[in-house]
Amino acid sequence: LAKSPYGNAASIFTNSGRAAREFRYRAEISMIGVNIGVAAPMAFFPFGGTRNSFYGDLKAQGRDAVSFFTDQRVVISRWGGWARGGVRVLRAARPW
Repeated sequence: LAKSPYGNAASIFTNSGRAAREFRYRAEISMIGVNIGVAAPMAFFPFGGTRNSFYGDLKAQGRDAVSFFTDQRVVISRWGGWARGGVRVLRAARPW
């Protein structure tokens, strides 16, 4: 991922919480899926792409005036089995 000039979306399928957290925090990707494919962006996701995936001056949503200098990401994860597991949607900025 680090060698790619694009940063639109990526997924990781793992049983390791550690690997999922590391992927989430290190990947410079706009939409991240953990144990689930990355779905099409919903209206409230801060979608616009990262690196060369980004096109234009600002992201698509009106909150850009506040978050102009924030690199926002969306992380979708599923734990606890495919049939009975829930889906958690988390918004996180880079911790470093």
